[in-house]
Amino acid sequence: MRNSIDWILSAVAGVLLAVMVTINSGLAAHSTPFVASWVVHGVGAVAAFLLLQVNLRLASGRLASGAGAPVGAKPPLWSYLGGAPGAFAVALSSIAINSSLALAGGLSLLLVGQILFGLLSDAWGLFGTPKRGLTRFDLLAALCVIAGSALIIYARGA
Repeated sequence: MRNSIDWILSAVAGVLLAVMVTINSGLAAHSTPFVASWVVHGVGAVAAFLLLQVNLRLASGRLASGAGAPVGAKPPLWSYLGGAPGAFAVALSSIAINSSLALAGGLSLLLVGQILFGLLSDAWGLFGTPKRGLTRFDLLAALCVIAGSALIIYARGA
């Protein structure tokens, strides 16, 4: 059951990513990609703060019972830098979406970048992720996504 919930949550996250990129590129078209990135991350910080407050209220019982991270455990310093690639991703995707790539081409290349980095992260265990050997099916799937992206981008003119 948990596995199917993960699939649903991942699909919803993908839809939210597409909505976010569309809204961000619209804002960037009326200002600049960097202004759009600042606005997006400001709104995101407020939303994250509200989600944190809800989460703290919901999790207060679990933390009192001893579940969760060990007391005093600190995350590694690099884990605080997650917003930096996010800011660049918002700015760069806003530029790409407002180009000849359009939304579908831009999102397909975002997916290609995520898959290729995910495969590297799996293979080398980057940023504390579990190491997992790549299989020929992983490479085949990556090639299919790359080929699909090429069709989306280049078949548009046909």
